[in-house]
Amino acid sequence: MSSVENQVKAAMQAALEHLKAELKTLRTGRANAGMLDRVHVEVFGTHAPIKSLGSITVPEARQIVVTPFDPSNINAIAKAIEAANLGVHPIADGRVVRIPIPPPDENLRKQIAKQCREFGEKSKVAMREVRRKFNELVRKQKTDGTIPEDLMKKYEKHIQELTDKYCKDIDALCNEKEKEIMTV
Repeated sequence: MSSVENQVKAAMQAALEHLKAELKTLRTGRANAGMLDRVHVEVFGTHAPIKSLGSITVPEARQIVVTPFDPSNINAIAKAIEAANLGVHPIADGRVVRIPIPPPDENLRKQIAKQCREFGEKSKVAMREVRRKFNELVRKQKTDGTIPEDLMKKYEKHIQELTDKYCKDIDALCNEKEKEIMTV
């Protein structure tokens, strides 16, 4: 395999991994610690990710518990979760923040499924951008005379095959996540 093919694969895999991380943050009917990945808490004049301020556990299917490393941050953590607009209401309970996860209603599930499809579409756009970038690269190599035309055609064909494969992977991931979201 050539370095161009390896670079294409690496770029497309990175876009797929980004999609997986985005999908983890979507709310489903069950508690998921990944929901809090985007929450940043203002402590000591700076914004820090919630993961760096405490441990996050899921003791039961409908509850997340955040145990701050420094108990003085408990109110800041609760406020940040409330401000993140996740549709949950944290409860500062002594030394922990409890986050009950209510089952989403039909409208909310549809909104979250729509958001899932949008993430998938953005990932497909990223894949097509990778395809365009590397097709331009191999065409430039051909015009510079570093590779012959038949090799350029072979690279373009392989890049298209990789694009198709990764787009199918995106569809599969999004469909699976949508099923999970729509399950009551």
